[in-house]
Parts: sequence; C-alpha cells; structure tokens
Amino acid sequence: MSATSPKTRRPTIYDVAKHAGVSPSLVSLVLQSPERVSDKRRQAVQAAMGELGYRPSRAATALASNRTKSIGLVIDDYRNLWFVDLLRGMESVLSELGYHVMLADSRPGENRIKDATDGLLALHVDALVIAAEPSESMLHGTGVPTVVAGWRKGVPTGADLITNDDDGGGSMAAEHLLGLGHTRIGHLSGSDGASAHRRAGFRRRIQAAGVELLIAESKGTSEEDGYAAACWLLERYPDTTAIFAANDTMAMGAFAALKVRGLRVPSDVSVIGYDNSPLAKSRYLDLTSVDNRSDLVGIDVAHRLLARIDDPTIKPERTLIDPALVVRSTTARPVP
Repeated sequence: MSATSPKTRRPTIYDVAKHAGVSPSLVSLVLQSPERVSDKRRQAVQAAMGELGYRPSRAATALASNRTKSIGLVIDDYRNLWFVDLLRGMESVLSELGYHVMLADSRPGENRIKDATDGLLALHVDALVIAAEPSESMLHGTGVPTVVAGWRKGVPTGADLITNDDDGGGSMAAEHLLGLGHTRIGHLSGSDGASAHRRAGFRRRIQAAGVELLIAESKGTSEEDGYAAACWLLERYPDTTAIFAANDTMAMGAFAALKVRGLRVPSDVSVIGYDNSPLAKSRYLDLTSVDNRSDLVGIDVAHRLLARIDDPTIKPERTLIDPALVVRSTTARPVP
C-alpha cells in the first residue's frame, strides 16, 4: 500500500474542517487561540480531531502564531511532593487552552539552575515558571513572561511571585498545638525558602504564648533530615509532647525517631506536618497537616502567565494563598 494512500496518510486541518463542518481557518484558530472560539464549535473541532486521529504540528503552529504554546517549569527537586499539586493546578488551566508544560529539574546549584532555564528558553517556551532558587544571572530578567512559584531569595526583574502564606501556616500549626494544651512543642525546620517562613510564623505564635521555643534546624527537608532533627530534638528536650515538622516528609522522619524510642503518636507525642501531601492523606499515617493549597498556587500561576503573555507590560504582583489546617489522628491533648 502506498505511503500516501488515504487510509494511511496523516489527516490534515482540511480533513478536520470537513469532518466538523467548519472552515480550515476555524480549525487553525482552535489550535492557536481556543479561548476565542465558542464552546460548541471548539468541541466540534476537538471531537473531529479525536475521531480522525489528528495530531497538530507544534512547529507549524509556532511558525504561524509566533508562539509554541509551551510553558517552561523549573523545579529544584522532583522528590518534593509540593511540585505535584503545583503542576496539577497549572495544567488544569493551561491544557484546556492548548498549552503544554515542559519540566526541567535543576537540583540546587547556580549552574544547574541556569542550564535548566537556558535549555527551556532554547526551546522557545512562551513563558517560564521558576519553582527553584533563581541564579544570579536570572535576577536581571529572563526575556520571557516569568512567574516565580514559592518563596525564593530573589525574584527576577519583572516577574510575579505567587506563593503560600507560609508564615500564617506556621502560626496556624502552633495555634493548633497550643489549643490542645501542649507547652513543650518542638519544630523541625529547613534552612531557607518556605521553611524559613513557616519557622517565623511558628516562632511568633509560640513566643506570644510565652512558651519556650524548641527548634531543630536542618539544611534539608527530606525524611532523613526529619529523622536526624527529631533525634536531636528528643535527645535535648526529652519532655517534648508535640512536634511540628516543616513538611510531611520530615514528619515521616519524626515518626521513625519516635518509634525507635518507643514513643507513640499521638499518645506520647503529637505530630503535625505541612503540605497535606498524599503521605498525610494515607490511611497508614493519617497525619494532621497544614494544607498549603499548592494546587491553587498552580492555578494562579497559570492565570498570571496567560495575562502576562497577552500583555508583557503589566505590573508584577505578589500573591499569597491562604493555608488551611487539616486535622487527623496524629494530634491530641497531652497526657497529664
């Protein structure tokens, strides 16, 4: 059979237009700017594409519109579950408009972050989301619409910042434990970024209550970091009755440290995490956690990117997303 046989050749926008009963120009508009087409006609075109197995050429679309319909996302640790909800929130908005997200994991390090960003820019992404610590060179601007997600030491010139109110979340965790009657509350903290803000909020509320501040600070926020910090905390303050971890992963490390010492959660020590990740929601842990609403951060990031793509001159803004406390079985009143 010939490679150009009607049964084997790739369908074109003309085939899609004929099948949907619309013009080829409308099909092109659906591919380039679906938001400008009515729901009924857009759905008819998309249904025709699915039935025919049509796959648009991104290269051709980019040439026609001077846009690639792609968004670059730079993260610094794919193991951090915060990025899962961030990405899900972004895609819930962007995918309906024909955009796809290109992910680059930079890991910490000036050159790694710069290389990851340069790689995405070389692919001519329409906009950039930085969910990592920007490199020094990036602080002067990236050349494309840019939004920073999460707390960072620096924000590139002209970029928006959308993040969680982690100060408020840290205070919320302290308030919950104080309200249960705990006065020996330890905090497992990372060194910077969101951890620093969570620590600041926790510190402010604990000091306002006139309670001694018990903090075990770690460079990282992994499960192993949580285990080591909890071991140090429990060794130094054996009368600790509650632990607030900077994230749910560190809370898992705290669970391990408590188990080694024969301490039960929450009978002996209450534990509260942060992020309300799948770990916290699991039936096994059933962890009380502060929900940082990172899916809402992703949704706001997407909307801000689209606005900035349409008008690159709009003034940069800083947006804070309110957290919410999710109480589960790992926190309780201290035993007298």
